[in-house]
Amino acid sequence: MGDRTRVILMDLLVERSQFGHGGNQEVIDPISNFGDVEVLLVTPQMQTEEVGFGAQNGGLVGLTLNDVPHWDHEFEFWEECNLEMNGNDVLFKRIAMPLEGDDAKMRGWLGELRPQAVVCSGSRRNVTMWEDWMDGGGSLIRCSAMMGIPTLGICFGHQLLCKALGSTVERADSLSNGVWDLELTEEGDADILFSSRRSGEKDCPAVLFTHQDHVITVPDSCSLLGSTIHNGVTAVRVRGEDGSNLPSWGVQFHPEAARARVERAFESGHISEEELEAFRKDHDGAGILQSFASVVNSNTGKSRA
Repeated sequence: MGDRTRVILMDLLVERSQFGHGGNQEVIDPISNFGDVEVLLVTPQMQTEEVGFGAQNGGLVGLTLNDVPHWDHEFEFWEECNLEMNGNDVLFKRIAMPLEGDDAKMRGWLGELRPQAVVCSGSRRNVTMWEDWMDGGGSLIRCSAMMGIPTLGICFGHQLLCKALGSTVERADSLSNGVWDLELTEEGDADILFSSRRSGEKDCPAVLFTHQDHVITVPDSCSLLGSTIHNGVTAVRVRGEDGSNLPSWGVQFHPEAARARVERAFESGHISEEELEAFRKDHDGAGILQSFASVVNSNTGKSRA
């Protein structure tokens, strides 16, 4: 790995090029400001159990097309992809991950790979419609958060993190699309994640949503950082067993949904004209991702057991 920053990214929107691989680039872009990056992409929703066992026993195991029988070929499968971002080299590499949902084994796997960050993207799947692979996904994001690895759950990732930590997730009658002001709690107002530009009213961030599942209760191991008029548990931060803040967050909104990505998604037919109009308003996602990148850069990368 050398001096590269290693990020494990749960790539759950891979079939949508702009919100999948494009969204991943938006997440990684501010991290690449600090140097070269190695992004280990995991797609538990598409891989076989067999290659998952191989990863559990072998650590870093690359994925081939034979390992992903459920691949959605709307987006071409590739094993590796190199990009230059901010003058630095970023390697995206697909790997297998354990699917058993065994936290002890997952901590061992994370300890062997030693990532400096873990990110879980949004998804067209739903936590309220549980699938077997979500056991492994939930274990990954729960373990990384509690081990002190900088962790960010986005939309589905927020719901999966909160569910994995014991909260209730319910499905609303309709989809919520748009940009809302995030009303911060006192703790949220002081949190580093929201220390950047705030373009909403009353000095609060404006953030972009598209979701139907909602986190209903705050996990006992988390602090509530913010809510919106349509969503009560919008942003949380994970606490350790001693009550101290860990560098791990869940956010219901999409900070990676840059305007250019939204417009390209419309051109690709992935969102409707009505959705395009709902997403046109400026939001503060880029600053929030920059704040997370600064946490990743300042973290030693040493996991806490």
